[in-house]
Amino acid sequence: HHTFFEMLGNFSVGDYFKEGAIECAWEFVTRRLGLSEERLWVTIYKEDDTAFQHWLGTGVPACRISRWGEDENFWGPAGVEGPCGPCSEIHYDYGIEYGCGKDTCGPNCVCGRFVELWNLVFMQFDRDEGGHLVPLPAPSIDTGMGLERIASILQGKTSNYETDLLRSLIDQAAEHFGVEYGGSQSTDVSLRIIADHAR
Repeated sequence: HHTFFEMLGNFSVGDYFKEGAIECAWEFVTRRLGLSEERLWVTIYKEDDTAFQHWLGTGVPACRISRWGEDENFWGPAGVEGPCGPCSEIHYDYGIEYGCGKDTCGPNCVCGRFVELWNLVFMQFDRDEGGHLVPLPAPSIDTGMGLERIASILQGKTSNYETDLLRSLIDQAAEHFGVEYGGSQSTDVSLRIIADHAR
């Protein structure tokens, strides 16, 4: 997490919905960015069979699509009431060597093997004060992808601080204070904080 980060994304208000958002996202990450399909995993809301079928249609195998509850794959509302809906996330797998080794390791594991790359929010309900979900007349799409995360993946880094977005700031701070990045954990944390805030 950063003090400031850049969120990339796309919106559709009443135009395309789940199928279009999933197709656009998959095309962008696999064809435009060139990420290996074998390293991409998908999470969906546990009851969202429509999203599941659309992901299967892109070629993602069922074994790399996992279902999660509201805490992980349902967005909103921003307050007690308002627009909300299930979401689907694309996760990047850095590889088994970065994992915890548990049989349960997969997207949303805290070990660091997987990183959430893109969140596709399917805004299809309005939650009222009583918590009831009322279908919206024009379902919408709201997606978000962190620039820093995609930069780390494309540059082969497991930390945003090693990317060209932040590493040059770290190096300048280290030079200014006469310390070496990688020399000690406390110094490294301080240099990362300086780079994060300076950016």
